[in-house]
Amino acid sequence: MTTHQTDETSIAQALEEYYFMGSYEGDLNKLKFIFHPGTLLFGDVKGQPYAKTLAEWLDLVANRQSPKDSGKPFKGDILNISVVNSVAIAEVQVKAYDMLYHDFLSLHRIDGNWLIVNKIMSGVNQ
Repeated sequence: MTTHQTDETSIAQALEEYYFMGSYEGDLNKLKFIFHPGTLLFGDVKGQPYAKTLAEWLDLVANRQSPKDSGKPFKGDILNISVVNSVAIAEVQVKAYDMLYHDFLSLHRIDGNWLIVNKIMSGVNQ
């Protein structure tokens, strides 16, 4: 049996290695590892509504210049992780391009791995 601290550590490591690094590098394999295939992404960017399936979002990632290749600053910060049994919420901030994204990520432990199953986000110019 795992403890909340162990789960929080596992989630933080997965977010750092797969969500932040995958986003930074534009690495679809890393992103596919952390996201459940049925994930939906909702929110707003620059005040405009935003809604994508995971497949639509990954297509955007595949067809844009990665933050790494852009030469612009990138930083991912975990603000909070809350765990209850096999579900969790992670609140994170991502600075990419000239944007600051505030994300609420719903995670579920499936077959021993923490996967993002929903992403709610808001992005504003820095």
